[in-house]
Amino acid sequence: MREASLNRVVAGAVLAALFTAGSAFAQAPLRIGVVAGFSGVYGDLTAGQYEAAQMAADEVGGKVLGRPIEILQADHQNKPDVGAAIVRKWYDVDGVSMVTGIDTSSVGLAVRRVAAEKGKIDLNVGSATVDLTGPACSATGASWAYDTYALAQVTGSALVKAGNDSWFFLTADYAFGHALERDVTAVVTAAGGKVVGGVKHPISTQDFSSFLLQAQASKAKIIALANAGADTINSIKQATEFGIGKGGQKLAGLLVFTSDVQALGLNAAQGLVLTESFYWDLNDQTREWTAKFRKRKDKVPNMTTAGVYSATLHYLKAVQAAGTDEPKAVMAKMRELPINDMMTKDGKLREDGRVMRDMYLFQVKAPSESKDKDDIYKLIATVPAEQAFRPLKDGNCPLIKN
Repeated sequence: MREASLNRVVAGAVLAALFTAGSAFAQAPLRIGVVAGFSGVYGDLTAGQYEAAQMAADEVGGKVLGRPIEILQADHQNKPDVGAAIVRKWYDVDGVSMVTGIDTSSVGLAVRRVAAEKGKIDLNVGSATVDLTGPACSATGASWAYDTYALAQVTGSALVKAGNDSWFFLTADYAFGHALERDVTAVVTAAGGKVVGGVKHPISTQDFSSFLLQAQASKAKIIALANAGADTINSIKQATEFGIGKGGQKLAGLLVFTSDVQALGLNAAQGLVLTESFYWDLNDQTREWTAKFRKRKDKVPNMTTAGVYSATLHYLKAVQAAGTDEPKAVMAKMRELPINDMMTKDGKLREDGRVMRDMYLFQVKAPSESKDKDDIYKLIATVPAEQAFRPLKDGNCPLIKN
């Protein structure tokens, strides 16, 4: 009798322990990390990503599978080693289930290596290099808002078709700039244009005078800016001071954000042709979402801000649908479920991690065309996803068997 009683006590203790562990898991926070270059050359365009992720969490009620959602934030300072160290600690120590934002292609590639090693999810929004869905693709990684191939395809094709058949590159000297120059060059030459020269500059350059003088001397019809953030702003400002536009040459911003245009002002930026995956004033849905966002962060959201919201929301929907935060199960649901939000209509997450969505070709308005300081773009063309992004078979992603 005593043995049977003892067995019941032990069994009861085991059940109680299991119940307690299960209850603890149910209440353990689901942690999402937003890591980006919140300071330095990209500080202005990344501002608001944390708030956008929090908006997505709030939209699903602040919980998923009974677990409260926590959003962490960190600045990788545009340094690959710093970004990788932050994400490794998040995964190993802090129990982070997914990271997003990221930005800066060299950092994006470093983070991808850590995430792939750990079998964890990275939803890359701001790193533009197309290699994230090529040689560096991952079963648990995604490229969310844009990439160098789409930027090249949409902007480059449009400009060459308009008769701008000679190009000179001002290129940021790191992974993003190299990839963008490579991809635009392929589009330009395929369309019958030619690249007559180029020069590479360090990230966070303050003085573009020598680079711009070389571009001016080339007589190229297009001076292509394969840079971003403050580097794009400074190169356009200094090109205006040199009177490059008055000499008949045109600037092509290959990765330009609304925050860049507003920093420049319409007088300096007018006529600039660019590609984006989101614009706040595109339709009623984008305007409604922007109004909600601006209650948290009073600035016009750009495609990285919108992309962090979109990626986080789709991830949370997939966790709920999968009934777990196990990475492979969640990624399977993310590929299965269509992506529908204010920036994406029936988008799909492809096997190589590419989010397939329409892209938009815009032109910056002249001051006389603008109603107010936030009215900066006019839509030139909507480019379907299958035309904008690299075909699956051409990416050399190890996950894809041709």
